[in-house]
Amino acid sequence: MRKIVTLFIMISIVTIASAKEVTLKHNTLSLNGNFTQMENWEEKPVLLITHGTLFHNASELITNLQELFAENDISSLAINLSLGLDNRHGAYDCATSHTHKHEDAINEITVWNDWLKKQGAKNVIVVGHSRGGNQTAWFTAEHKASNVSKVILIAPQLWSPEYAKKGYKNRYNKDLDEVLKKAQSLVDKNSPQSMLNPIDFIYCKDTQATAESFVSYYKNDLRKDTIYLLPKINKPVLIFSGTEDTVVKNLDKELTKKLSQDNIQLEVLEGADHSFRDLYTEEIVEISVEFINEKP
Repeated sequence: MRKIVTLFIMISIVTIASAKEVTLKHNTLSLNGNFTQMENWEEKPVLLITHGTLFHNASELITNLQELFAENDISSLAINLSLGLDNRHGAYDCATSHTHKHEDAINEITVWNDWLKKQGAKNVIVVGHSRGGNQTAWFTAEHKASNVSKVILIAPQLWSPEYAKKGYKNRYNKDLDEVLKKAQSLVDKNSPQSMLNPIDFIYCKDTQATAESFVSYYKNDLRKDTIYLLPKINKPVLIFSGTEDTVVKNLDKELTKKLSQDNIQLEVLEGADHSFRDLYTEEIVEISVEFINEKP
């Protein structure tokens, strides 16, 4: 497991066939994604990219990833998770009621991968950042999609009940167990849509969220810990960790301590924080292109 130093990267420019927004229906919602298509894209690897918590596909990291991969003749579909909203764009507004669940993303990634498959994509590499990295790993571990060949996880979420309690206490100075017990009680009484208002939820203070939404994000479910999922993935996995990441802390140390899988490649980027801006994005793409082009 090597540490990567900052490099200046020369990338050849390739003409993009098209870059467009695509939409599809999922249950009662319209989903949308930004599809950057290279010429003859169906015959080449294509990336399915999922963003992080309450973010969107036009964020700086996702946009730069798509542009840089396109310069390397690699197509990509960067999706917007609906988060329970119809045709959602932009960052989630904390004033909006939260009805979404963490595991909703796994269903939506499945829907998008099925769509790519119907368009002719035979070689999909799933990519996820932060919480989206965990959701991508969860999808790969539980859905044996025949057209998915490899996995790229950028600072994927780690999770434990203790970590969740500590984080909630530090952010809101409240006992998570008390709030979770109230929400779980409503779910158990067949009132999952009961609105908790006001409530502190994920990154949103004094917002409102349904009982089942709160339970989904805070209950004890080890699948929200990416390291727990990795042994269930039998495809090549590339993981990026930043030494200055204060969101997913000590990812490289946790991975080294708990895993010894031959199919996992860990790349530690010195000086990178959780957003992997500028040259760190270029490093991610340079290393990922090598990984994508490696023969099994």
